[in-house]
Amino acid sequence: MSLFKRLTSGTAIVGSVFLGLGMACSAAGVRINTSKSIPVGVYWLTERPIEKGEYVLLCPPPGNVFDEAKQRGYFGAGFCPGDYAYLMKKILAAKRDTVVLADDGVHVNGELLPFSTPLLADKHGRLLPVLRGEYVLGDSDLLLMTDVSPISFDSRYYGLINRSQIKGVIRPVFTW
Repeated sequence: MSLFKRLTSGTAIVGSVFLGLGMACSAAGVRINTSKSIPVGVYWLTERPIEKGEYVLLCPPPGNVFDEAKQRGYFGAGFCPGDYAYLMKKILAAKRDTVVLADDGVHVNGELLPFSTPLLADKHGRLLPVLRGEYVLGDSDLLLMTDVSPISFDSRYYGLINRSQIKGVIRPVFTW
C-alpha cells in the first residue's frame, strides 16, 4: 500500500472515530459552550426543572430578529426550526418577576442586573434592536441573559422567551 493511501485511510479512520465520539457525547447530554453568554466550557444536559437561576439550552423561535442575528454571525446554523443553532443562556427572571428594559440596563424587581446595559451597535457598527418597557412575567415568560459578559446577544435585544423554547437545563461540568 502506498504512503498516500495509508495516510488517507488513517485520516479517515481517525476522523470517523472523532465523529463517532462526538455524536456519542452529544447523545449522552454533553454540550460545549464557546459563546460569551455563559462561562465557556463543558455542560451536561439534565432533567432538572426550568427555574430562575438555571443555565438552559434553547431553540430560538423563528422570526426576523433571529434571522438577522444568524445572518450577522451571532450564532450559526443548527438543528432548531429556522435552521438556528441552540443557544445557552441563564434564566434571570421568571413568573411574577417585574422586568424593566431601560437605557441603563435591565432591572428585575427593582435591581439593576450586572452586564445588562444594552449596546446600541455590535462590534461592526450594525445597529442592535432597541427594546424598552416594563413587563410582569407570566407563567411561561423567561428573561434569558448573561451574567458574565456585556456583549451577549440575549433578551435585551429579542425580548422574553416562552418556556416552550427551552430544551433543557444544563449544568457546568468544567468551565474556564
